[in-house]
Amino acid sequence: MQSWSHKPWIREVTIAIMLKAVILIGGPQKGTRFRPLSFEVPKPLFPVAGVPMIQHHIEACAQVPGMQEILLIGFYQPDEPLTRFLEAAQQEFNLPVRYLQEFAPLGTGGGLYHFRDQILAGGPEAFFVLNADVCSDFPLSAMLAAHRHQPHPFLLLGTTANRTQSLNYGCIVENPQTHEVLHYVEKPSTFVSDIINCGIYLFSPEALKPLGDVFQRNQQNGRLEDSSVLWRGAGTIRLEQDVFSALAGQGQIYVHLNDGIWSQIKSAGSALYASRLYLGQYQFTHPERLAKHSPGGPRIRGNVYIHPTAKVAPSAVLGPNVSIGEGVTVGEGVRLRESIVLHGATLQEHTCVLHSIVGWGSTVGRWARVEGTPNDPNPNDPRAHMDSESLFKDGKLLPAITILGCRVRIPAEVLILNSIVLPHKELSRSFTNQIIL
Repeated sequence: MQSWSHKPWIREVTIAIMLKAVILIGGPQKGTRFRPLSFEVPKPLFPVAGVPMIQHHIEACAQVPGMQEILLIGFYQPDEPLTRFLEAAQQEFNLPVRYLQEFAPLGTGGGLYHFRDQILAGGPEAFFVLNADVCSDFPLSAMLAAHRHQPHPFLLLGTTANRTQSLNYGCIVENPQTHEVLHYVEKPSTFVSDIINCGIYLFSPEALKPLGDVFQRNQQNGRLEDSSVLWRGAGTIRLEQDVFSALAGQGQIYVHLNDGIWSQIKSAGSALYASRLYLGQYQFTHPERLAKHSPGGPRIRGNVYIHPTAKVAPSAVLGPNVSIGEGVTVGEGVRLRESIVLHGATLQEHTCVLHSIVGWGSTVGRWARVEGTPNDPNPNDPRAHMDSESLFKDGKLLPAITILGCRVRIPAEVLILNSIVLPHKELSRSFTNQIIL
């Protein structure tokens, strides 16, 4: 048996295929559109299709050969739910999964530069960067193959959108032959391109140098404004505006187009849509997570996730697109459709819940109806995405999905329609198109 010294190339190959992943999870000042659901858990841990939102990211990263470490970067406090999730993820995927807390909100690129030594430790060939608030089939292996075929500092995942909706995203103009990004504009005011940024990237180690240039420039600008102190905002770097827009057309940024599932998760309504997409994916990726119709069990229509600890009456009818969390009780004759029911909630006999999210520990009384209005993409436009929802228009609450916050009690035989109920409320009557404070 020969020693390492006789085959130095083996050590080099082992080092060359080492990869890392960084998931940008933001912080409590972000995700305000996700309230009241983000009052109880950090938004990245909100259950989508039965598992925490960022578990979908971690599962995808863990399947990439050569993945050595997954880093979460954000400015949440490392509280008990986040710590418990990290410990469980490390055990399940047999990979180091660590949280690096920013000292302040540093933007989409500031955390990458601030923790550059941790990211580059061990000499990774490249590292993935994923925004936490996206739902995708995460074609990471295809991105890696494209990067190895044509290595460049930045590889962006792109998808197509219709002309109107493209204005809500970062728009990419590419060279169709080489896929080089020639022009990048974040949320343009007029149409630029139907190719949009998915918030999923593959960076080479040298990609951190342009981030350092932005940091130095910010520092100099800060000193010019106030020579006596170092400007606090020097560490804030916006990947999209400060890096992608500046470097487009210089042969450093390329795009990999994907026609698979993709959606942003900015609001409760988009979480419900993302749950539908992921439940559909489970048919191919995790069929064991989908409930099956069995004798003596509830009627299952379409894709449904039921936590093993949930108690569901056999006369209940569930689906499509239903996710039932840990310790949930679903009574006789309940109808559940296009909804998420969270940990510890109770749906009493003959309730009907449609297009809604029922919060942790909430109770819906007998014969009550909880219903929302879906805001799905246009099914006739394959390039349509979820609209960026606004709660109000012309001073009126727009119809949307119904959300019951944590520990809400809905009495028997009432209707809650297109409403948002904040946590710990005990209602006594029906409500329509209201925010109940």
